[in-house]
Amino acid sequence: MTTNRGGLAENLARISAYAGGIALVVLALMTVVSIAGRALIPLGLKPVPGDFELVEAGTAFAVCAFLPWCQIARGHATVAVFTDSLGHRFNRLADLVTDLLFLLTSIALTWRHIAGLLDKKSFGETTFILQFPLWWAYAACLFGLAIWVVVATHCVWQSLVTLLGGAPPASDRGTAS
Repeated sequence: MTTNRGGLAENLARISAYAGGIALVVLALMTVVSIAGRALIPLGLKPVPGDFELVEAGTAFAVCAFLPWCQIARGHATVAVFTDSLGHRFNRLADLVTDLLFLLTSIALTWRHIAGLLDKKSFGETTFILQFPLWWAYAACLFGLAIWVVVATHCVWQSLVTLLGGAPPASDRGTAS
């Protein structure tokens, strides 16, 4: 899905989503190898050590990496059956309010995530098996969250411009591939 919401913001969201997708593919492959290793223990193979720790950290990264794309592609749930009958102006205002709420949410989550990262780092918490510092996973997740703040800010601006009559409504924007 492609949107016309903005060059830099869309490119950042796309890069973030690709990074999340690559992480999920790597995690899936590692899980297959680990499961095969468990099944083939009699042949001398073994599971990937700390596989569940890696899946946990990698999945958290992927979720955070997908948030900017969901925002810019307007992938969140809508109630179009209800809102479509309320007119263009109402829908543009609803888009702005929604984008403002997402911006506030992205800022709050990023702020608290940074607090969590600093907490994990200061206490030196590590994973049980691999013993890698938990703050590494928090830092990786910060990649997607920071991009989400940038994208959400851009979306608020675009919605404001659209509400004031400077751009076509989101439903009129091209979507393809």
